[in-house]
Amino acid sequence: MKPLIKDQKNILIVGVGGQGVLLASEMLAAAAAQAGYDVKQSEVHGMAQRGGVVSSHVRIGPSVQSPLIPAGQADILLCFEQAEALRWVHFCRPGGTVIVNLQKLVPPIALMKGHSYPEDPLAGVRRRAARVIPVDAAKIAASLENSRVVNVVLLGAVSRHLDIPPAVWEKVIEKRVPPGTAPVNNQAFKKGRSASSL
Repeated sequence: MKPLIKDQKNILIVGVGGQGVLLASEMLAAAAAQAGYDVKQSEVHGMAQRGGVVSSHVRIGPSVQSPLIPAGQADILLCFEQAEALRWVHFCRPGGTVIVNLQKLVPPIALMKGHSYPEDPLAGVRRRAARVIPVDAAKIAASLENSRVVNVVLLGAVSRHLDIPPAVWEKVIEKRVPPGTAPVNNQAFKKGRSASSL
């Protein structure tokens, strides 16, 4: 398959452990590779199993040299949680896109350190980013009666902004999700893709 993206795309995915950040980033990288791009991926697990912060750098393009995205150079910041969007928004390049799940989750480690949750993190993100797309992924997942598909809803949201054919995403989802869950995950993907186009 001939790649459609001529220049490199930097996607930074951030969230809280247990939200499926790493699976979403793996599926994104797999879809990009199947679409014919060079892909580099790097993950940081901050006590991921205990609700700590998790981030994943995914860089795709004709030729990618490094897996890490420097601050100020992310084309897309995909945030699974509002406060994490505010914490990482400085990684987004001028004119970049921030996709934010409206869900609010306070990492337990933040409570242990005595940090308070920002009063209105989404407003803070909007002040600092050129383009912000809010997605109520939890509500979409609830409409499908499966809270575990939030990450695939958000994968659908980011797919709207990448030149990777829907058929490629569908194959990757079917291969990576638990057996028997491909139909609901594909619905979640499509609903997330639609939500991100608003």
